[in-house]
Amino acid sequence: MTGRFELWKRTLGLRLTGMLKIPLLGSVRPSVVEWAEDRCVIRVRLRRWTRNHVGSMYFGVLAIGADCAGGILAVDLIRRRKARVSLIFKSFQAEFLRRPEADVYFICEAGGPIRDLVERVLATDQRLSELIPVTAAVRGPDGYEPVARFVLELSLKRSERGVL
Repeated sequence: MTGRFELWKRTLGLRLTGMLKIPLLGSVRPSVVEWAEDRCVIRVRLRRWTRNHVGSMYFGVLAIGADCAGGILAVDLIRRRKARVSLIFKSFQAEFLRRPEADVYFICEAGGPIRDLVERVLATDQRLSELIPVTAAVRGPDGYEPVARFVLELSLKRSERGVL
């Protein structure tokens, strides 16, 4: 677990990336609420810009949150290695369980597989992929209650440009 200042710095970095490079990401204002080497939790607040016509979180915003949670661990690992790696999501699967009518927390616990993927990519010139599960949940009286499950295919390749 990380301290509040570290979480604030990660949130600021995520939001700056959104404002400067991925405007749609910036528009939903994601926050990093938990961070560990193998796990991160991203929160997207339910507000006017993220709500659909029936009062729940718009499914496009859910996709953005899943993208953030799956991608931020990979970006962090690549940057810490000071590696030049191109990162894209090759495929995206979603299973919607119920309507998210509150702030949504996107939970990714795939730090280990992502770290292994980065190591394999740095050892080769090939594009390699890994399936990354992400759970979207709302907070309930008994902890996190899943509202959707996602599987993102993270695809990495060594590159001259580097990550983001």
